[in-house]
Amino acid sequence: QVQLVESGGLLVQAGGSLRLSCAASGSIFSIYAMGWYRQAPGKERELVATITNAGMTNYADSVKGRFTISRDNAKNTVYLQMNSLNPEETAVYYCNANRVVSDGRILIAWGQGTLVTVSS
Repeated sequence: QVQLVESGGLLVQAGGSLRLSCAASGSIFSIYAMGWYRQAPGKERELVATITNAGMTNYADSVKGRFTISRDNAKNTVYLQMNSLNPEETAVYYCNANRVVSDGRILIAWGQGTLVTVSS
């Protein structure tokens, strides 16, 4: 099973940018679809962006045009570039990895999260 460690969460001013990283280990990174999710205080976890093992991306409507997800299979790392951040995006950001195995089960792994705080 893959293990995930996020980094890059910081305090940033509204309108600023951050890049989050998620380093994977313990399995073949390139076969996993990867994603970023976030959970704000008092709210449910929500999808931010995903990227398949073939590099196809998908974004939540709220972040389209401002966030970019990418992956570097040689470094076993997925990134989330976040621009024009607003205070409502203060949250713990989680990395997710998933793949379908031969018997049809979906294997899912989560990182521990990294806190992004956007000040107004």
